[in-house]
Amino acid sequence: MNTSTQPTTRRARPPSLLSDHPERLALNDEAHARPFEAVRPPTRASYIAYLNHSICYEQELALMAELCASYDVAPPAAGRNHFSANLGAFRFKWARHSEFSSVTFIRHGEFRDPFGEPALLHVPESWLKQLPGDVLVAAHAGLEVQRLLPEKLEAVSTEYFKGNDLIGARIGDGSGAVYTDFRIHADGFSRYLLADIQMGPKQAGRMLQRLFEIDTYRMMASLALPLAKSLSPTLNDADRELAVLTAAMADARQEDEPQLLDRLTRLAAHIERLLSESDYRFSAARAYYGIVERRIGELREVRIQGMQPFREFMERRLAPAMNTCDSVERRQRMLADRVSRASAMLRARVDISLERQNQELLGSMDRRAKLQLRLQETVEGLSVAAITYYTVGLVGYAAKGLKTAGLHIEPELAMGLAIPVVALAVALGLRRMRKALAQEME
Repeated sequence: MNTSTQPTTRRARPPSLLSDHPERLALNDEAHARPFEAVRPPTRASYIAYLNHSICYEQELALMAELCASYDVAPPAAGRNHFSANLGAFRFKWARHSEFSSVTFIRHGEFRDPFGEPALLHVPESWLKQLPGDVLVAAHAGLEVQRLLPEKLEAVSTEYFKGNDLIGARIGDGSGAVYTDFRIHADGFSRYLLADIQMGPKQAGRMLQRLFEIDTYRMMASLALPLAKSLSPTLNDADRELAVLTAAMADARQEDEPQLLDRLTRLAAHIERLLSESDYRFSAARAYYGIVERRIGELREVRIQGMQPFREFMERRLAPAMNTCDSVERRQRMLADRVSRASAMLRARVDISLERQNQELLGSMDRRAKLQLRLQETVEGLSVAAITYYTVGLVGYAAKGLKTAGLHIEPELAMGLAIPVVALAVALGLRRMRKALAQEME
């Protein structure tokens, strides 16, 4: 009887038996953080972005919880840095970033003027007053179908943007259009008009969020420009000071070198302080500018004849500001390098002078050591004579005592014979002692 062995099917290991990395869940959820809101025309949105350095996370979380409590909605959980909820009269979205936070209010429904009755009007005024200052971006946006908007750009500009020059383009490869003037109007808000041609709700929400982010990151990047302008006069003064010190180094006397080195050290410390104070701001500006460029790329612009698109506007307005910041940063680093090289050269001169002084001091010490050795040899000779004299005297007294005791000894003869023996013994003893001391010093 033939028997066949059937392959055994392996059962998948239950997930509960796996040992996860401590950050696995958090890192996976990060890919789904801050989701876009789905919007469809007609929609009005109000967006506010503010620097959050004056409000800690706990205070901001409590502020968001207070708004939710007003509408009997569960507040954001502790540890969350983004939150969205439907508060009935409007939809609310909050996000906290490293340097800034943003709140967005979205309201659906018919409207005659997308900017005449913004979504912000439905937010409790008492709550809005509690938002921290340092508002960097405040914008109203309106989403409407294309056929309900004026066909001509001049009419769009006149009706919604006070006749200002428009910036915008077809976006989403032509599925929508956006118009703005990048100006702050009398109500303190800038304006975006988004036209829906054939966008879905999710795509419209993504485009609306990208427009707000472009404006926010543009402003965050621009924060470095005032700093760059304020640093330029200081760098000019430092450059002139370095030129003066470098010229003085050529004709400096030895006694002037310590003073020059002290001035160079102070200048180097001043430049390093400027670098430490501005390095983060300039680095952040580059990062924010990169985000602006990526967000503009995600719009997938198609030019509308007679209107400047977003990328062209940023290249003409924001790029020169970033180039100014990069130039100032490079100038700071180049100036720091120049001061470092000048300090190194002056320190080399000072070190050479000190080395020369040390050589002269060592030569003087060597001469003194030789004189001291000769003096020591002279003292040793006198010491041998003195010790011999006193020792022979003791021998003479001993001989006289023995003669008095009855021994036939001539004291003078004993003393005369003892002189060479004692002198030789004392000399050998001193020499041996000197060698022992020399070995201990080694």
